[in-house]
Amino acid sequence: MRFQTSQQMKLGQHMKLAPRMIQSMEILQMPLAELRERIEQELESNPTLEIVEIEGDLERDRQTANERELNIEPESADDFARLDEYTENNPDAAENTYSDDAKARRDYDDLPRTRASGGDRDAKFEAMAAAPARGASLSEQLGDQWSLTDVSDRIKAMGAVIIANLDEDGYLRSKFEEIEQRAGQDLRALEPSEADWELALQAVQLLLEPAGVAARDARECLLLQIDALGDRAGEERDDRMSVDADALGVARKLVAEYFEELMKNRLPKVAARSGLSLDEINVGLELLRRLSLSPARRLVNDAPETIVPDGIVEYDEDEDRYFAYLTDGRLPDVRINQEYAKMSADKGVPTQDRTFLKKNLSNAQWLMDAVAQRQHTLLRVINAVLDEQREFFDYGPEALKPLPMKTIADRLGIHVATVSRAVSEKYLMTPRGIVPLRSFFSGGLSTESGEDVSANSVKATIEEIIGGEDKAKPLSDEAIVKQLKERGIEIARRTVAKYRDQLGLPTARMRKQF
Repeated sequence: MRFQTSQQMKLGQHMKLAPRMIQSMEILQMPLAELRERIEQELESNPTLEIVEIEGDLERDRQTANERELNIEPESADDFARLDEYTENNPDAAENTYSDDAKARRDYDDLPRTRASGGDRDAKFEAMAAAPARGASLSEQLGDQWSLTDVSDRIKAMGAVIIANLDEDGYLRSKFEEIEQRAGQDLRALEPSEADWELALQAVQLLLEPAGVAARDARECLLLQIDALGDRAGEERDDRMSVDADALGVARKLVAEYFEELMKNRLPKVAARSGLSLDEINVGLELLRRLSLSPARRLVNDAPETIVPDGIVEYDEDEDRYFAYLTDGRLPDVRINQEYAKMSADKGVPTQDRTFLKKNLSNAQWLMDAVAQRQHTLLRVINAVLDEQREFFDYGPEALKPLPMKTIADRLGIHVATVSRAVSEKYLMTPRGIVPLRSFFSGGLSTESGEDVSANSVKATIEEIIGGEDKAKPLSDEAIVKQLKERGIEIARRTVAKYRDQLGLPTARMRKQF
């Protein structure tokens, strides 16, 4: 066997994905609330970044949009395009090259603090101090209640373990032996019996609010709430859940004895077996609809999650057109701290301090550039959508057209993946309400006349048909197919069933009202 060595020259191109390129894509994909949090994190950790003002108004948003359109040239080649194309062909590249360089952080308490205004406090720290605190978790809130209960030490220890094993809806899904195995040695040393666990669970269920927590299934959850309403029925109080004893009795009978039939909407069968009339059953059902199958969410999700739109669409009557601007006035207005910038170039400042400042100045400038690029790209995508989907704004969801993302990408000269990131988790406030930006993009099908309609338009039509049906004789999927055909839309029954499920609409049998 003979070995040979030789020298060869090879010309090739390789692209190394810098962490900042990947982070730029993440910035583009962030919804407004998440982007605000990202900027506030950088404000907290980066002393060279300072805040100018916190809140803006709609007029400022409009002015910012106009300035962005006038001052920034459209991208001839999208900054993200090369990266998107490369990661398509090399799916492992991002994972292999995304390794954050360890930030060599040091204590900078000796560096001078400057203020963004002439006041006594730095606006940057005022903004962070005004941020709302994290709400107490479910376990923390129930644990606080449990610590005030008058039960034995043995039951109190077991109840604390039960609370720690509740899921986010407040249910106890684990068996007692599983809970005991996960508990600490101190609890296992008590050698609790099955009866002990049942007693502790009953104490948790009866003593903690809201009623229904620590139930093992939906049936038990409803029964706990009904019993709690019965206990309060004789009390004089301002209670939203004021009920009469007859409704409580019917509701309890339905849940305790006919829960399975109830879940399948077999009300005539329940009436025949229970001796209750349909009117009495409907009174009981009306009470049950006021109860919750996720009682613990009243503690952790007391207020509904607020959707913050990334853009606002308005109509200009003079020009007969819709225009958009971003709500970036809700983002902290940040800038580079000029005193730190001067210090970074001052050779009289120790080298270690200058190195620290230069790195943070670079991070601050990168974040500002990435946010500006995100806003510019997002606004261009929104304006292109306005042009393509004009009929939606004029006539409503039924007028949505099929719109592949590639259409917008080709129009703007950017990559499809960039469009996908730009519309991800973004919302528009429009004259027709707050709408997910992604909802404007969908495939479609052809009508009998040869016109294209989007899948979202078909869904809106199905929702309209079901909303206008006779609830005593709800339409089957086959009947909906026939009504769609009368409107020039011909699709299969299974497609109607799929769209109906996506809309969260039950089957005809479950929609029937007796």
